Amino acid sequence: MTSQQELLDTLAQVARALGNGHRLALLERLAQGDASVETLANTTDLTVGNASQHLQHLRRAGLVTAQRSGKQVIYRLTDERIVNLLGLLRQVAETNLAEMERLVSRLFAEDDADGVLEAVSRDELLAGLVSGEVALLDVRPAEEYEAGHLPEAINIPLEQLEDMLGKLPLDREIVAYCRGPYCVLSHEAVQRLRQLGYRVRRFEEGYPEWKAAGLPIE
Repeated sequence: MTSQQELLDTLAQVARALGNGHRLALLERLAQGDASVETLANTTDLTVGNASQHLQHLRRAGLVTAQRSGKQVIYRLTDERIVNLLGLLRQVAETNLAEMERLVSRLFAEDDADGVLEAVSRDELLAGLVSGEVALLDVRPAEEYEAGHLPEAINIPLEQLEDMLGKLPLDREIVAYCRGPYCVLSHEAVQRLRQLGYRVRRFEEGYPEWKAAGLPIE
């Protein structure tokens, strides 16, 4: 007969798999779209061997699946609710851990020394899209954009921003977004564009959170 403790011990396998910052980084990247071990290693600054080991932990915990495609192994999240789980972890930590609050406040402090990089909420962004007053700027790498993006978003990877300014509208406010709340790409894009005179803010979440909420994507 199965005991409650056995169930809790099995549940703890998932918690143990999440108990590593590198694995959380791998899950964050997979929330953008399926990826090979090589791509995941490059994105998270891991060796291919280390990335593979972490992915095996995530796979045993049922958080990712893998499928061979030619010579590559392609990984994906098993469940969109994993994005919500990561969001809950973030919220609990930010609310209850003083160290987390301190780190978050410092993360973008230099980019926003004067406090002008106001974030756009999900509801505010939805309203702006419906009214046509907002243009979306996706500053993630092209392969992540192609795997899925917010409706009618313009993709300009951060390193190409100054060279592709002609793609940005001048008659609407621009809202930049990237991988999630802690992604520095959108913050840097906002800072650069503000210096060039654009009306621009950043989305406080990212593509995975938008998708997990069941909102339209392309």
